[in-house]
Amino acid sequence: MGQLQDVGEADGWRCWLCDEPVEPDMSPNDPRGASLDTRTSKGRAKKKKQDKGNLPTERLAHKSCNTGKGSNDPVVPWPDHLIVVDPAPIIAAAERLERKGGREAMARCPTRQDAEAVAEWLVDRLSRLAPGLDVSTEIATTGGQHLVSLRTS
Repeated sequence: MGQLQDVGEADGWRCWLCDEPVEPDMSPNDPRGASLDTRTSKGRAKKKKQDKGNLPTERLAHKSCNTGKGSNDPVVPWPDHLIVVDPAPIIAAAERLERKGGREAMARCPTRQDAEAVAEWLVDRLSRLAPGLDVSTEIATTGGQHLVSLRTS
């Protein structure tokens, strides 16, 4: 239980996939119980562990989230309340920003208000998904829509 406790504390007892709280004392057999998940698929996780010692390779996840993901690359869903067009895969974008920095276009929104809500959510979500990654958002008006991008500091 020591490793699970350490990872749970590091992740603030929140599932890194669904971003919902994880109860540390819940049975590990319960679908909402705590489990350890590798950050990427097994082959890539081993490579990352060797190449990038600073990236966490184990994260806290609900048993149901971890089981649902299986051995596939994880997907962090965009929340239903955000209005986005062409949303980017969040984990892939975070990994690219961690690896090489720069800028990543994340989504287009129909209104400035929608884009601001997306920008706020992205910064908050990335603060838990990739705690060491310092990002800011940019909103650009293009063709009557608003493009939300992340940029490393």
